[in-house]
Amino acid sequence: MDIIIGVLEQSFIYGIMALGVYISYKILDFPDLSVDGTFPLGAAVSASILTHGQNPWLALLLSFIAGCVAGLVTGLLHVKLKIKDLLSGILMMTALYSVNYRIAGSPNIFLMGSKTIFNIAPASKYTSLIIVFLIAVGIKILMDLYLKTKHGFLLRATGDNEQLVVSLAQNSGNIKIFGLAMANGLVALAGAVNSQKIMQFDISSGVGTIVMGLAAVIIGTTLFRKLTFVKATTAVIIGMIVYKACIILAMNFGFKSSDMNLIITVLFIITLVISNFKRSGIVA
Repeated sequence: MDIIIGVLEQSFIYGIMALGVYISYKILDFPDLSVDGTFPLGAAVSASILTHGQNPWLALLLSFIAGCVAGLVTGLLHVKLKIKDLLSGILMMTALYSVNYRIAGSPNIFLMGSKTIFNIAPASKYTSLIIVFLIAVGIKILMDLYLKTKHGFLLRATGDNEQLVVSLAQNSGNIKIFGLAMANGLVALAGAVNSQKIMQFDISSGVGTIVMGLAAVIIGTTLFRKLTFVKATTAVIIGMIVYKACIILAMNFGFKSSDMNLIITVLFIITLVISNFKRSGIVA
């Protein structure tokens, strides 16, 4: 039972990150590698604020804002400076390593004794699970409501048909910048929640984040491709649950924690292959 609770907790935390990746990868069709930098950015901001005794919810808000700023810069590099999308993300990811170190002051911060969103609430076996579930579902609902608005329609149209947005007398570049800012804000928020959960900041915690997020997005959208009543945001979170469950299953088969990157890579390849087969009609 404890294993299931742990899987669900991690799934909802990283599900927030996957929702951000869904915006950049699926909606905007933008391969945003800066995600690997914004996840630890949120953790760095949160850890720095908590070590100064500030409110943990304020730490989450400021982490989200910091992520939005990072996404904004990625968007500006691409849209205003005409740097290719992939390179823009790589440049931002590289720069954020130094930024995160500056914010945190060290490659690791331990938060033992600090107040977090998990230890200010009444303690029980399910407290952490309930908190991350409510945060993830709340963000999912807000995303669904936003995507139904006029601006949400323009965001989706920017990824599908940019010329349509231009024909509506809208600036597709600014919309893309906004989308990247929102996506990276969610990724940084996930990093902040995760750091408060594990009571630690690690500068290398963002390694492989983009692969994990893409895997969840592809698993979720592939599994529920024909079920139109399941919203894409719901599918993404379920995709993360499936992904995390597969990781735990692999670990139970005797793999070590040092094999994690190999397991993630293999899972991602399998996910891509199945997705491609489904798209081509080879697999029903």
